[in-house]
Amino acid sequence: MKRVVVTGMAGVSPIGSDWQSIRSNLKTGKTGIIRIDAWDAYEGLNTRLAAPVTDFRMPAHYTRKALRSMGRVAQLGVYSTELALADAGLLGVEELGQGQVGIAFGSSAGDTRAFVEFGNMLMNCSSDGLNANSYIKMMAHTAPVNIGVYFGIRGRIITTSSACTSSSQGIGYAYEAIKYGLQKVMVAGGSEGLCPTEAAVFDTLYATSVMNDSPSHSPRPFDRDRDGLVIGEGGCSLILEELEHAKARGAKIYAEVVGFGTNSDGRHVTQPSVDTMEAAIRLALDDARLPASEVGYISAHGTATDRGDIAESHATAAVFGDKVPISSLKSFTGHTLGGCGSLEAWTSIEMMNEGWFTATANLENVAPDCADLDYIMYEGREIDTEFIMSNNFAFGGINTSLIFRRWNHA
Repeated sequence: MKRVVVTGMAGVSPIGSDWQSIRSNLKTGKTGIIRIDAWDAYEGLNTRLAAPVTDFRMPAHYTRKALRSMGRVAQLGVYSTELALADAGLLGVEELGQGQVGIAFGSSAGDTRAFVEFGNMLMNCSSDGLNANSYIKMMAHTAPVNIGVYFGIRGRIITTSSACTSSSQGIGYAYEAIKYGLQKVMVAGGSEGLCPTEAAVFDTLYATSVMNDSPSHSPRPFDRDRDGLVIGEGGCSLILEELEHAKARGAKIYAEVVGFGTNSDGRHVTQPSVDTMEAAIRLALDDARLPASEVGYISAHGTATDRGDIAESHATAAVFGDKVPISSLKSFTGHTLGGCGSLEAWTSIEMMNEGWFTATANLENVAPDCADLDYIMYEGREIDTEFIMSNNFAFGGINTSLIFRRWNHA
């Protein structure tokens, strides 16, 4: 078995596109949630809250030819990957095209603007607007394919289109590809572009927040007054690498991936299961050969939905009791769907290396139906820990758990 380390990290999020900006917003409690007035146009849509990336634009060195197959989902993924490869010292190296570098990357779906073009064909019997790149932008694997094409990566591509676990599965499967000697390096992560259709998905389930006039007060994961999630957008790439390969080239190492667990409920598409959530967490601990007592922080999925928060908190308590500090980054970024697993892993690793972990924004009164956990509330906390866990749970009953080890103690 090979050891797997993280040698590059970068992303684009509603609270910043570099660690310094994200850290500043976390420490000052400034979230990325705003009211989207344009959504007033959608009759029957209840929520107006979202967490957009307001300042994102592809740099000038991306030519029109390069961009023609990229919708926003792919752009967020490709640009995050460029920054992460540069961070790892692998941008433009010959090795990318030699078959030992692969990609495990996902999103809930492709670019929704391309869906509109095909919808026009079906509804109006007209192919106006369709072109050779319409499907490329729409397809579920638009981000990893565009990453592979733009950077000339010729190893395996694993498309992880599994809603809220898309990028955490991407990290997990990338880790396994290296662990079992199938690739030397993997680009891992996910991305998602903001779209009112995504808000509508949860709106129909009465799972979106409707605190439309007070966006800074929502979402409220695990809080007594939570009223649902807020949709966000973003993308993030982690560069995973076989340890000896990283050492041989003198790479900077951020953390080691030591555990991954994933499973499915096999029961209901939208109602979470405490038992299988707990089982996924235990699978990660077993993979890491680590007792629960060694984990010093948990990045919760923490969506602020009624059923989700209850199930997750009780699954976590079943494994850890009330001893492990836990917080939800979605309270700052909203639910970035396909991007959340990698964005939360990146942020958690950075916090672990600083020895400081954020509180959950807006968590003031723990809900009585949530389990008794060590929720980080009101302000961040200094924690010295060697191991952290990042959990995500998705529609379809897909559960993931990742464990990272601080490298300077490895």
